[in-house]
Amino acid sequence: MSAMRPFHLAIPVRDLASSKQFYADLLGCSVGRQSPHWIDFNFFGHQLTAHLADDQRPATNDVDGKQVPVRHFGMVLEWQQWHDLADRLRQVEVQWLIEPGIRFADQTGEQATFFISDPSGNALEFKAFKDDSGIFAHDD
Repeated sequence: MSAMRPFHLAIPVRDLASSKQFYADLLGCSVGRQSPHWIDFNFFGHQLTAHLADDQRPATNDVDGKQVPVRHFGMVLEWQQWHDLADRLRQVEVQWLIEPGIRFADQTGEQATFFISDPSGNALEFKAFKDDSGIFAHDD
């Protein structure tokens, strides 16, 4: 049996500064990559992403040139496991929210990712890192 993989959860937040204060300062979660619209936290070994979402902002955020649904959850898979799942979903012609691809190529946190939705419309992201140290990495 392999070690447990980190869970990934993205949540909408009204304010990044207060979210950073709560998760980083109060709970002690280290901060990973961040942008003006989202922050990654190491939430006790799992990847929690706080996406800015308020009444003026759409339900997606621009992440590396793709419109990522703010509310989504998913799994960090092993590299080959991600490719196997993406291939299986291609074979059944799943409807992609965001097609499989590489995000942050040649940057900190480079990852393979894709988005699909379940029958109820919940967005799921499946991602993999060639180097798991990139899961909670940040740009200095």
